[in-house]
Amino acid sequence: MEEKQHVYIIGSKGIPAHYGGFETFVEQLTSHQVDKRIQYHVACMTENSEKSDISQKHFEYNHAKCFNIDVPKIGPARAIYYDVLALNFAIQLAKVNRDKHPIFYVLACRIGPFIGRMKKRIEALGGRLFVNPDGHEWLRAKWAYPVRRYWKHSERLMVKHADLLICDSQTIENYIQETYRSYEPETTYLAYGTDLEKSELDESDSEVREWYQENDVSLREYYLVVGRFVPENNYETAIREFMKSETTKDLVLITNNEQHGYYTKLRKETAFDSDPRIKFVGTVYNQELLKYIREHAFAYIHGHEVGGTNPSLLEAMALTKLNLLLDVGFNREVGRNSAVYWKKNGTLHQMITGLDSPLEELMTLKGLKKPEHIATEFSWETIVASYEDLLMKF
Repeated sequence: MEEKQHVYIIGSKGIPAHYGGFETFVEQLTSHQVDKRIQYHVACMTENSEKSDISQKHFEYNHAKCFNIDVPKIGPARAIYYDVLALNFAIQLAKVNRDKHPIFYVLACRIGPFIGRMKKRIEALGGRLFVNPDGHEWLRAKWAYPVRRYWKHSERLMVKHADLLICDSQTIENYIQETYRSYEPETTYLAYGTDLEKSELDESDSEVREWYQENDVSLREYYLVVGRFVPENNYETAIREFMKSETTKDLVLITNNEQHGYYTKLRKETAFDSDPRIKFVGTVYNQELLKYIREHAFAYIHGHEVGGTNPSLLEAMALTKLNLLLDVGFNREVGRNSAVYWKKNGTLHQMITGLDSPLEELMTLKGLKKPEHIATEFSWETIVASYEDLLMKF
């Protein structure tokens, strides 16, 4: 019987996935698995599993062996505590199971101050520590200065102790290599993936008709924004610029703005509620409906400034014909010559006003190429195959 390569994945809320980039990644990695020589073990938050009516400590899903971790509600430090508990449990599990050369793959750099001691335990098992550094967490506007300092310090220690850093963006890989040159970090680039299939819904389906009617939105007559409702995704710039534009189309924002202090602050500072074109419509959890909304948008506006390969951008590039992206390295990596780029210099409104033409004419005028690279480089099948090759090399 062939020896299994055991891989312990720490840092997602768990599978089945209910939301979130890392959660979706783990779901896709396990559901698209081809190489059965790999045995995945996935740490899950108990509350995430309960959403799928799973109450057992240990359970199987997508052939992965999953284990639930109870995490007390202790505020902002909860995610850090969860990762520490999960990694400690995984190390103990690998020891009990007598796994040979297990890989512990930690998603994000939250537990740097604690990783040194745990790395020694991993080495004692003959194991290796892989880390996905994610994006620039220490740049996120929601964090106070002391918290940002913690994230930067934690990132440095995770880089220092990792046997391999798997970066889902070449921009992040370059940053790691340049910033932490003294550690001579071992890095590799492996992108995030996306679903390339179009929506199964059509215009006659009740959920489609109801959503468009409820939000007073017409097919192909709206610009779309999808993403977490945080300042570094540049909602303020997008809204202010859209309000200055002369377009008759709507700006539809699909985001978790409900009961959000940032929403109140934005409304006060921009008075967007005085512009009937600005439409916050909450979240859309029906993935087929969300695909349909993306497909039938006139254009997508992407203002994400912090992070690696962004899932919502990949989805937009796969489904929306015209994409307006903030001009930063992360976004150019994905958009290439198949998107239009804007800067935070107050000219986005002119771009929007100038785009009020038939879509096909605009694509030709802007010299945009079809995003064929999304299918060849960012499909989940491609990404999972690359992960399996990498995991079996070690």
